[in-house]
Amino acid sequence: MLRTIDRYVIREIFPPLLLSLLIFTFLLVLPPVMDELETLVSKGVSWPVAGRMLLTLVPQALGLTIPMSLLVGLLIGLGRLSADREFMALLACGVSPYRLLRPVLVIAVVAAGATLYVMIEAIPDANQRFRELSYDVISKRVENDVHPQVFFDDFPGWVLYARDVPTGGGYWKDVLVADTRTPDGTVIYLARRGRLILDRAEQRVTLQLEDGNRYATVRSPKPDVPAQIETFRFPNEVIVSLDPKTIFPRMELQRGQNEMTIAELERQAADKVRNGISPHPEITAIQQKFSFPAACVVFAVIGLALGLTVAREGKLSGFVVGIGVIFVYYVLMYLADALTKGHYVEPHLSRWVPNLVLLPLGIAALIWRARWAEGRLPFRLGARFGGLADAWKRRVSDAPAPTPPTGEVSAPVAAAPRRHVVVVVRFPRLDFPSPRILDRYISRMYLRTAAISFIALLGIFYIAKFLDQSDKLFKGQATGRMLLLDLVYYTPQYVYYVIPLAALISVLVTFGLLSRTSELSVMKACGISIYRAATPLVLLSLIWSAALFGLEQQIMAYSNRRAVALDDQIRGRPPRTFGFLNRRWLVGRAGDIYHYGYYDAARNTINGLWIYRPQKTRWELQSETYADVVTFRGGAWQASKGWHQEFTTNPPRWDGFASRTLPLEGPDYFETEQPLADTMTVRQLKGYIDELAASGFNIVPLSVDLQRKLAFPFVTFVMTLLAVPFGMTTGKRGALYGIGIGIVMALLYWVVGGAFAAIGKAGLLGPVLAGWAPNVIVAGSALYLLLTART
Repeated sequence: MLRTIDRYVIREIFPPLLLSLLIFTFLLVLPPVMDELETLVSKGVSWPVAGRMLLTLVPQALGLTIPMSLLVGLLIGLGRLSADREFMALLACGVSPYRLLRPVLVIAVVAAGATLYVMIEAIPDANQRFRELSYDVISKRVENDVHPQVFFDDFPGWVLYARDVPTGGGYWKDVLVADTRTPDGTVIYLARRGRLILDRAEQRVTLQLEDGNRYATVRSPKPDVPAQIETFRFPNEVIVSLDPKTIFPRMELQRGQNEMTIAELERQAADKVRNGISPHPEITAIQQKFSFPAACVVFAVIGLALGLTVAREGKLSGFVVGIGVIFVYYVLMYLADALTKGHYVEPHLSRWVPNLVLLPLGIAALIWRARWAEGRLPFRLGARFGGLADAWKRRVSDAPAPTPPTGEVSAPVAAAPRRHVVVVVRFPRLDFPSPRILDRYISRMYLRTAAISFIALLGIFYIAKFLDQSDKLFKGQATGRMLLLDLVYYTPQYVYYVIPLAALISVLVTFGLLSRTSELSVMKACGISIYRAATPLVLLSLIWSAALFGLEQQIMAYSNRRAVALDDQIRGRPPRTFGFLNRRWLVGRAGDIYHYGYYDAARNTINGLWIYRPQKTRWELQSETYADVVTFRGGAWQASKGWHQEFTTNPPRWDGFASRTLPLEGPDYFETEQPLADTMTVRQLKGYIDELAASGFNIVPLSVDLQRKLAFPFVTFVMTLLAVPFGMTTGKRGALYGIGIGIVMALLYWVVGGAFAAIGKAGLLGPVLAGWAPNVIVAGSALYLLLTART
């Protein structure tokens, strides 16, 4: 039965444990989840369905975050007891640190049970539920992925292009469908109407086209064999069957070993054994389902030993120490994994090595801490060295004061100097604004908290990245230098996200501490308003905003490109194309449709160029041109080994040529870059949007991204304004409560930003309003709270 002291210790540990769980889940899971949420909502998925889909992804992180949160919660909760001298009071009452093991182990057993349930039951079930929801939703929304004047090439071998999509949906107008499955030729369908029909029960996908023509040509036709033209009119529509595997399986989320059930892992391991393959990945995955819950007990012992030691440095230091212990745990785990692959450690022991190493260290630290606290070792040393110190003090105090040697004559007093004429020139005093004592005091408190928060949050990102890619190192797919460079290139992106969160937490903690120690009340009594006290923090937030904008413009675009390229290399993916060099389909400024095999930007050469020119009055082809090679020289495009075909005559007129000048757009039109928004500066993204608008592509999503890039650096300013009144109310609850409020506020800002971005990319809101709405909402709320606060 739990005693009063047990319930008291549990109440101290439980709130920081929940808060740490929120922080870890937020930092490790929410950013990719919000990206997926934005994508789902922009495609028309309802908010409740999108929310249910994303909630099914949370259990995959809880298996990691529950043990981590337990350790940090113990360090913070027990650190508070030691900082407020309550631990010393317990010692004075005869309560040993070993007695505190009872409530600590109770929480550890509960956390271990929760982790065991998540690892064995919740993760496989949630993963299966996510697949079912994804299958159901995306199969209904494939038709909405086709946007007006945007080439859709998600179906292998097929390209769809629609000039217009009615507001109500259901079909497309002026549709181009290209069948590119045959290397020697392309079949083009031009129809007035088209729609996609999905039969999810039978997994059939058909493309229905009405009122149009079918043009079939080959790459090297003969002069007497022109293109084949077939006309179809309603109700005799054309039905094109698509491969269902190109649609339905892409909704399936592949199960990793951590997401499989134990029975599935055992079957897979047995299959490998029969085929002569080592089953150590499956064995370690099974053991991990039990070693992670057991880590809760290990962290409980370590947390009790360290929690009573780091208290003097504050609660944030407990957070930092917890991150360090967690990092050591995972380093040991992956080192053991590497040794297992080298046949130095048995697979059944691989995941247990960190527990077996850290548990004895935690027990030894707890024993040492208990002996130190009970005074056995210090009292012996103190009795011996304390007596020597007292004797030395008495000897020094009894020594006579030094006197000058006999026979010395004191030096005569110097005569007063003569007076000289002194000319005083007075200049007008210019009082330049400079930090006052109050500003320096508040700024030091703020910067100290910001530094600790920044280091702790950045460490979480590093741990997440290391856990994500360390298996590539141990499998030999990457070197240590590659992983280190990957972390270096991703660091600006992490800093970009950590600075606002650290600034927000620092304002809340600073004003919370000022309020808790009644220093804010003293300031008010001296005539200093809250606005004046918050001035240095607001100015610092503007500095952070400028730093974010400079980081985005000068460093992040380059570093993100290098990071993505290196990440693709580590994961064995083909290099991502950050340009339209291989986009293959685009619309010219005059309405011509270009299709080509490859564009060589270094030589300004296009290989395998097809030019389809629609008629001005009807959605039919006027002409078709093909050239093997097109080179830009002398200010014009020179085509070689090609042919031209006119469809305005009956039969079509065909002309071959060995060389001809083609009136195409300049080389810059074909080499327009297509990097992600994160890999571009504001100026580059603006120029890219202008190029896309001329090419007939949908620019609304990128326009929203542009406005978000402009608005995000100001998040530190608006969140600082909002944090000031909130910080005044967190004083009595402590700094930990301020950290929790900061996490919740950042979460709400992220959700609101993702929601408005999704609405804007869906075309329901202007890009400017969609990008700036979160800042406007936060700034308006902050001004209202500041104006109504008692200053």
